[in-house]
Amino acid sequence: MDIIELNRLVHTPIKQNIGCTIHNTKEELLCGNLSADLQDLLEQRGVLVFPQIEFTDAEQVAFTKMMGQFLPEIDGEEVYNISLDSKVNRKSEYLKGSLYWHIDGTMNKRPIGAAILSSKKLPTWGGNTEFCNTYAAYEALDDDTKRQIEHLHVAHSAWTTLFYYNPEPDQTKLKEMMAIGETELPLVWTHKSGRKSLVLGATAHHVIGMNWTESASLLNSLREWATSESFRYSHEWKLGDAVMWDNTGTMHRAMPYDPDCGRLLRRTKTAGVEPII
Repeated sequence: MDIIELNRLVHTPIKQNIGCTIHNTKEELLCGNLSADLQDLLEQRGVLVFPQIEFTDAEQVAFTKMMGQFLPEIDGEEVYNISLDSKVNRKSEYLKGSLYWHIDGTMNKRPIGAAILSSKKLPTWGGNTEFCNTYAAYEALDDDTKRQIEHLHVAHSAWTTLFYYNPEPDQTKLKEMMAIGETELPLVWTHKSGRKSLVLGATAHHVIGMNWTESASLLNSLREWATSESFRYSHEWKLGDAVMWDNTGTMHRAMPYDPDCGRLLRRTKTAGVEPII
């Protein structure tokens, strides 16, 4: 294979506003020559799909490092098991929140940059991962709505997500989640690039200074808009697939599946490069 071929990124769009399928071989991806083009495409399209690329853990880590500053888990793990099996992931209870639209790391000073999932074991049913493009969703809003939300801020907390999957938690669990803390974020994120995206998801509790009924209605309507068909892509996993997404310009969620089926995805991620401002 010559250098010209190695330097050419081959891809096709999945939908008008989100997603691209990458057709390059694993060898081409791991050589590093395509990293800059992939980074640009990821920012434009939000989600990149690598059909049945079959990354090993070591290859996935190496590829992730080509896409930005590698971000290990808090305990130092390079690769994280996405599984509801407590034997595979001792924090599997926390992953129940992943069944609802969210951005990873809203509680961090800088949210996670990009993330990659590889499929290692398929579910018996369900289990698609869905993504929505929050850049495109913002850009398609009418001017009146943009003016209405331009300067609004929203209270975010990890404990807010608890009530999505456990409406009546015991006090110990609630205090455990509350200990993670809270933060206040703009509803519209103005990125260093100048582009803007919506900051929504399951951690969003209420709009600061707004009547709670009006706040709930606004956040719900924007979530419904951002996750509507025009901006959403649902990935049906095949064994060996890898999917990478721009966590700063998308939301994602897992669709319901049998919690006892052993579904397993392996995740790696890069550090974010800018705070939400």
